[in-house]
Amino acid sequence: MGSVRWAFRCGSWTPSRSEWLFAARCVQREEKDRIGQFVFAKDAKSAMAGRLLLRKFVCERMGIPWCQIRLERSLRGKPYLVAPLQVTTSSDPSWSFNLSHQGDYAVLAAQQELQVGVDVMKTTMPGSSSVPEFFRIMTRQFTAHEWSTIQSAESEHQQLAAFYRHWTLKESFIKAIGTGLGFNLQRVEFHLSPEPLTQGSVLRQTKMHLDEEPEEEWIFEESLLDADHHVAVALGPADKAVSAPLPPPATFTLLSFGELIASASPLTEEDPAYWGGFRMKAEAPQRQRDTQISG
Repeated sequence: MGSVRWAFRCGSWTPSRSEWLFAARCVQREEKDRIGQFVFAKDAKSAMAGRLLLRKFVCERMGIPWCQIRLERSLRGKPYLVAPLQVTTSSDPSWSFNLSHQGDYAVLAAQQELQVGVDVMKTTMPGSSSVPEFFRIMTRQFTAHEWSTIQSAESEHQQLAAFYRHWTLKESFIKAIGTGLGFNLQRVEFHLSPEPLTQGSVLRQTKMHLDEEPEEEWIFEESLLDADHHVAVALGPADKAVSAPLPPPATFTLLSFGELIASASPLTEEDPAYWGGFRMKAEAPQRQRDTQISG
């Protein structure tokens, strides 16, 4: 049973003109146009990295030439492979894959024979409210047991870390089953692993209760990409019974831009104006700071 765990640090990626224009040529035209509509450069970079991660995976692990890959989105925004159709055999079981980007990272998780969902979150202080007020606003997203765990942490930063840890777990499950915003998050309750979560390790001891009943068929992998970024991978049963044991948990491999595009091939002609649009987004925060200082 194969598995893939990849991460790309788009927060510190400052693409050159040639890098950005080449990346834009290597994604589908409608995705390039969608990425170009983002207001902020950080969002455009995250979206571009996500599309390149998906295409790299389909090309390198599913063996489909880059130029033949056709990806679309479900009504709930989940990417799926349209062409060529995935052929499943007993010697090459079907893959499930999922993507997340938030904070400084874009991540991809893929697994054979299982449903997979992934979510990454950065621990940040709430921008417009205190931590207690932020928790009050989010009260309905967690159960009493989960809030007890979150608020038992000593400092506000540790409480926020516990909050985002629970959040990634819930989101990874929802993304794995393909459910949208209508899912009641209080239906799922997580009982965290007693082992501490540390960088460089992957935990699988966290358990989920669904509708107040222990759910033994789902496995959750938790890890830290760095001190501030939690990532959770949900692994659940597919339509057919799993025929192979689950491989040992794998840490996320951090890719360079060169590794991200190692198998890429252009799909469209170069569009020089696309760089100008991105550069304006990238320079906008500095212009805003300069205006504030001069004011």
